[in-house]
Amino acid sequence: MEEKVGLPIEYKNTLDYAQFLDNEDTLRSFRNKFYIPLIHGKEAIYFTGNSLGLQPKKTQDYVLNELEDWANYGVEGHFHARNPWMPYHEMFTEQLCKLVGALPHEVVAMNQLTVNLHLLLVSFYRPSKQRYKIICEAKAFPSDQYAMESQVAHHGYTYENAVIEVAPRPGEHTISTDDILAVIEQHKDSIALVLFSGVNYYTGQLFNIKAITTAAHEAGAYAGFDLAHAAGNVPLQLHDWNADFACWCSYKYLNSGPGGVSGVYIHERHSSDTSLHRFAGWWGHDKDSRFLMEQGFLPIPSAEGWQLSNAPVLSMAAHKAALDVFDEAGWDKVFAKAKALDQYLWHVLDEVNAACTDNPIEIITPRSEAEHGCQLSMLMLRDGKKIFDELKLQSVIADWREPNVIRIAPVPLYNSFEDVYRFGEIMKTFLVKS
Repeated sequence: MEEKVGLPIEYKNTLDYAQFLDNEDTLRSFRNKFYIPLIHGKEAIYFTGNSLGLQPKKTQDYVLNELEDWANYGVEGHFHARNPWMPYHEMFTEQLCKLVGALPHEVVAMNQLTVNLHLLLVSFYRPSKQRYKIICEAKAFPSDQYAMESQVAHHGYTYENAVIEVAPRPGEHTISTDDILAVIEQHKDSIALVLFSGVNYYTGQLFNIKAITTAAHEAGAYAGFDLAHAAGNVPLQLHDWNADFACWCSYKYLNSGPGGVSGVYIHERHSSDTSLHRFAGWWGHDKDSRFLMEQGFLPIPSAEGWQLSNAPVLSMAAHKAALDVFDEAGWDKVFAKAKALDQYLWHVLDEVNAACTDNPIEIITPRSEAEHGCQLSMLMLRDGKKIFDELKLQSVIADWREPNVIRIAPVPLYNSFEDVYRFGEIMKTFLVKS
């Protein structure tokens, strides 16, 4: 596609202007590569890529290819399928490197997110009498909380005495990086692990992964990250930031289907260390001797050494279809459009608020571009659940989080500037009093 000049800075909240932005968008044709849900007979304004991304139209072909090869080859598909199943996960290496900023031996696609988080905690939460605490964000995603709770209990601790949550300051919704670093410094002699999300699921706050990692290492602790809301949403450079480990799902911004396969990153200083404690499975065993079926686990000296079982091919086929769309679009263009969509959304919602006498929307996502991705969380100061329910009647698919937050996330591959404009107009009909 032809490269075009960057979008204008002075936005206008008009249909003509939104359509102008769409005409200038070099990724506008990618919307046609996805199935857009129909709600009440018309295409939805789908703003929940932060929860489940839409299906690429190529996905069915990719999955059907594997079903056909299974039908035609049976077990021989492991060697003779169009994409042989034995090394199937290896197809993802280059794409995952681009996704999270990693080296080839630092990434692997396997399992689901919380399974991988547990496997990584087996290796990187190794508490001692002195160092046994985990520092994390307050209001982390529940699955992360449950994983930490069960992991510390496995080692004989309680959540209350082993996990330190860093919370926002009174009257604030997001967590100051300075406060995170201060807590790490305060507890530096007792920390085993610092574990944060990349982007907080509730507020949409993007954490400073590099700064947190540096502080954790200076305190003698590991630094790990759950990138469920960051992968495919914001640029990542995990290797350069020196993070010890990370995992993510593929069904949100990566559009790989409900329950889609997860990904893992393990820094090369650890991924090449075959003595590192882990739970073992045969797909992580040395490839040359795997089928000798002998006792004694010999891990692959890469992130592949954390694999347990052979690849879930059908799920991975959907994942490959989705990642191929990103490759076609180009990550730089994806992130550039995401930024422009986000700026336009803020502009539109500022105008919606300004049109109301009581400013009914409090945006709890940080405004700074360095501190958020696609997601914007609206704290509704009146009629929140009623408005959320009305949005669906207007063919808008958003996301509700108790007690009164509506999350929206226009994403670059299938959302348009007109989507953003029309969303703003719908919100005005609910909020602006005559």
